[in-house]
Amino acid sequence: MTSEQLQSGYIFLVDKPLDWTSFQAVNKLKYKLKREYRELPKKFKIGHAGTLDPRATGLLIVCTGKFTKRIPEIQDAPKEYWAEVKIGVQTESYDTEKSEILHQDFSHITEEDIHKTLEKFVGEIDQKPPVFSALKIDGERAYNLARAGEEVEMKSRKTTIHYINDIKIDGALVSFIVGCSKGTYIRSLAHDIGQDLGVGAYLTQLRRTKIGDYSIENASEKFLDNDYHFEDL
Repeated sequence: MTSEQLQSGYIFLVDKPLDWTSFQAVNKLKYKLKREYRELPKKFKIGHAGTLDPRATGLLIVCTGKFTKRIPEIQDAPKEYWAEVKIGVQTESYDTEKSEILHQDFSHITEEDIHKTLEKFVGEIDQKPPVFSALKIDGERAYNLARAGEEVEMKSRKTTIHYINDIKIDGALVSFIVGCSKGTYIRSLAHDIGQDLGVGAYLTQLRRTKIGDYSIENASEKFLDNDYHFEDL
């Protein structure tokens, strides 16, 4: 790996760790590259092609140099995730950021009920993004308004679930692989699954496994390690 290659354009497939923001991951990578390649320009271009929530892990695509022009194209590509949902309980954030609330008995819910509910969400659906999201409302991030205790009304929008498969059920925990279009919130999908079942649900784990033809199998956390050297690439 040379500084010329980085400026001509390179794509890093990063396996984002839990509790890192996408911004933190890009900043760490940029810091490491500029420290190792002192000749890189001050305004060295680098950016990610699709945010991952802090509570999610998995594939984060980071483009450098001239390849930053490819970011919109990559962002438009379909995504795939492995998700784990807990039924019979909810959280305000639709994930593990907030504490559990509204526990409900789900002993009457059968595995067939769960499979039928999941099938309903395959295809084009109307989805309302979570209040705790990075979407902007009147110039302010929705999560900032929500954390300040303000009432936030999110507008629903069309999105597409291409498939839901590899469904596994273990008590209150339901896991599956989901393929979806750009802009789909798996947290909202988890919440909506719970609403359809009538017992509530929230997302306990999320891992992005694919973006277009890029796979988590070729990604690594090592790019963020302090002792990793890019000359090894």
